[in-house]
Amino acid sequence: MLVKVKTIQGYKLDAKDGEIGNVKELYLDDKYWVGRYLIANTGNWLTGNKVLISPYALGFVNSEAENISVALSKKQIEESPTLESHKPVSRQFEQEYYGYYGWPNYWTGSFMWGAYPDLLRDGAKRNASVESEKKSWDPHLRSTKDVTGHTIQAKDGEIGHVDDFIVDDETWNI
Repeated sequence: MLVKVKTIQGYKLDAKDGEIGNVKELYLDDKYWVGRYLIANTGNWLTGNKVLISPYALGFVNSEAENISVALSKKQIEESPTLESHKPVSRQFEQEYYGYYGWPNYWTGSFMWGAYPDLLRDGAKRNASVESEKKSWDPHLRSTKDVTGHTIQAKDGEIGHVDDFIVDDETWNI
């Protein structure tokens, strides 16, 4: 299902064992045009750190109930590598984060999801698929909040501005 990022902002994030907060924004990869992380606003729970949720952990977006299921427990999220609120997402953080959850690194291959052309949440399917390439590239993470409002230029001048992003909630393609 296609959803607007502005629409899902504020949606509740439901972990396996309870609510963890709500959607604050999305970090997108401007090389492959895919959502890499939902940023959770956790309120009084886990204050002072950004809580990033990878699409590997995201489940169904329920527009009627205005929530998104997260296939992680609160304890897993609480014990995951932390990213201080004022710092950018570094490659070192991502290596720690992806290693903690056992997910494949999206930056080690030529496809949108690293060695995989699609987002494979099932570990058994990932292991049976393409072997990882050892090619690395620079991160291209951008906040949808920061990019919204930027002008769009054509060869012959300005044609508008970025108002929102539309995301496929199964693949997280933009």
